[in-house]
Amino acid sequence: MKTVSEPWFDPRKRRENFLKAVEFKKPWWIPCRVGFSMATWSKYRNKLGELLLRHPKIFPEFKKGSIRFDEFGIRRKGNIFIDEWGCVWKFSINGLQGQVVKHPLKDWKALNKLKVPDPDAGLPREGDTIVSWDRVREHVERAKKRGDLVIVGMPHGFFFQRLYYLRGFNNLLRDFIKGDERIWKLIDLLTEYNIELVKRILRFNVDVISFGDDLGTQDRMPISPRMFRRYIFPSYKKIFNLVRSHNVHVRLHSDGHVIEVADQLIEAGVSILNIQDRVNGLNNIRDICKGKVCIDLDVDRQYILPFGEPHQVKEHIRKAILTLGSKRGGLMFVADVYPDVPLENIEALCSAFEEYMQLHLKLTR
Repeated sequence: MKTVSEPWFDPRKRRENFLKAVEFKKPWWIPCRVGFSMATWSKYRNKLGELLLRHPKIFPEFKKGSIRFDEFGIRRKGNIFIDEWGCVWKFSINGLQGQVVKHPLKDWKALNKLKVPDPDAGLPREGDTIVSWDRVREHVERAKKRGDLVIVGMPHGFFFQRLYYLRGFNNLLRDFIKGDERIWKLIDLLTEYNIELVKRILRFNVDVISFGDDLGTQDRMPISPRMFRRYIFPSYKKIFNLVRSHNVHVRLHSDGHVIEVADQLIEAGVSILNIQDRVNGLNNIRDICKGKVCIDLDVDRQYILPFGEPHQVKEHIRKAILTLGSKRGGLMFVADVYPDVPLENIEALCSAFEEYMQLHLKLTR
C-alpha cells in the first residue's frame, strides 16, 4: 500500500536521491526504473496496469487507465517515415522502432546538397516527428513544479548511429578504414548540430541531459577502440563537456558490447553510463566503471527477462547489487520490457527492485 510519507513517493526526495546516487553522496535507495514498449502494453493491457499498481515504489506516478494500449503513432506495421535528415524509415512491428532503409548520403555526391535540420525547429526523436521547444519547455516546467528530476533526452542515435543512417552501415565503416576526408565534413556538421540542440536544452536549467547511441554488437564493437578514439570520441567530448560545464549531468545509453570503450566514455564526460549487463559482464563493468561513473545498469532483455525463471530474475538483481553496489552510490537500474517477457517475470523484476533497493546500505563500503 502506498504511504505518502515514505520518501520514494515524494518527487523532491526522488530527485535528491537520484542525484545522490549519481554524485556518490550516499543515496537512501538505489533508483530503479522499468519501461514498457507500446507493443508490451498492447499484449498485456489491463493485466500489466494491475501489476504496476501492485508496485507503487517503482511506479509512483502510474494511474489506472492512463495508457492507450494500441496508440502506436508512427510505429505501426507498414508505415514509412522520412525524418528531418531525409532518412527513410520502415516499421515492421506495431509498437517497436523501425529501421532506416534509404540513406540520403549513400553516394557522397549528395553531401553538398545535404540539408542540416534547423535546431530551432525543435528536438528530434529517432524515427519520429520533432518535438517543439514549447513542448519541451512545458515538460520541464511541469517537472520543476512537482520538484521532480528535470531530464531532457537528446534523440537516440544522435551521433554514431546517425552517421550510418546517413551513409549506410557498410559505407561508413569503409569511410573509417579508408580515412575518407569527406567523413570529417559530415562529422563536423553533425557535431555542431548536436551542440546547437544542447545549447537550447541548457537554457531550461535541467538536471540531466540524456543521450543514446548504440555502439556495440552482441559480443564486440563494430569499430576498434582506436578507431572510436579517432572518429567518435572528439565529438562526444566536445558535446559532453559543454553539458558538464553547466553543472548538468550527462547520461549516455549504449546498447551492445561496449566495455572496450567504457574508459573513453567516462573520459569524454559521461556521468551516468547506461550499459547492458550480460553482454558486457558484471565483473568487467565492476573492474572498469565502479567508483568512476554512475552505472545505470540495463537489465538483460535477451535471456534473463524473457527466458529466465522468476527466481533467476530476482537473483540476477541481487547479484548485480552485490557486484556493483556501494554505500556511496554510483548504481541505478533500468529495465526495458518487451512482449516476449512473461508477466511473472515482470512481477519478479519489480519485486526484486523493491526488496533489494536498499541492499547497498548493508555493504561494507
